[in-house]
Amino acid sequence: MKPKPPRAVIFDDTALLALGAGTPSASRLVVEAETDPTLRVYIPALCLTLAEAERAGVADHVSSLPSVDITPLDFPAITAVAGRARDHAHGDWGGTHALHLARPSVEWPLGRPVLTRSPTRYRGTGVRTIPIPENA
Repeated sequence: MKPKPPRAVIFDDTALLALGAGTPSASRLVVEAETDPTLRVYIPALCLTLAEAERAGVADHVSSLPSVDITPLDFPAITAVAGRARDHAHGDWGGTHALHLARPSVEWPLGRPVLTRSPTRYRGTGVRTIPIPENA
């Protein structure tokens, strides 16, 4: 039997707030990642910062989950986030960090989808999104 290829999803700050609120679609992915070693959940550090600023305790909750990888803001991410913020004259730091991680890379040649309550945030970027319905 051929092994399943790795899969991944990136939670932006809106998805982290949904996770913290117990939204089933966000929680389901984290639970699945705990039982399926081919699924990886990535949390951009800037998204976690924004979610924690809005709802205290989200960072503690997320950091206690064994199936998530909190991804720091390394030098390539710093330049990508700053460049996008400068070019688009807005301070969507969390969205730009998620966008940076979602783009194709050597490790993820097809990129990674972003779980979000705000898919329009990524419109025109070529990044795949998984929308979380507002009523979910």
